[in-house]
Amino acid sequence: MAKKILIVEDESSARKAMEEKFQREGFEVFTAIDGIRGLAEAQRLHPEIILLDIIMPNMDGIMMLKKLREDGGYGKQVPVILLTNLSSDDDGRRKEIDALSPVAYMVKTDWKLSDVVEKVNQCLEGKC
Repeated sequence: MAKKILIVEDESSARKAMEEKFQREGFEVFTAIDGIRGLAEAQRLHPEIILLDIIMPNMDGIMMLKKLREDGGYGKQVPVILLTNLSSDDDGRRKEIDALSPVAYMVKTDWKLSDVVEKVNQCLEGKC
């Protein structure tokens, strides 16, 4: 049975590229264009893992992750990889992010799509 992944990304070209890559890798892929839709999809679908952008319209990724973690049960446990162009150098931001327990923080420009797939597979094997 295919693993479900939710990709929450507002940039259409990045979202489409990830969607196609993960489908080729055998995942059942769901997408959302902002944190509001992403949160609803996560709560409805219970994917095994979530790729989450930070800077998005309507609800950013940090707020979505806060609400997901507050949800308890599924939302508290689901592995989330923050995949963003936003640097995590700011100490205040880093503490806020760390408190939400993402399994990884990846800066898009530092990684190839194949690296993201590898990280997702590692996380699903409990090696994050």
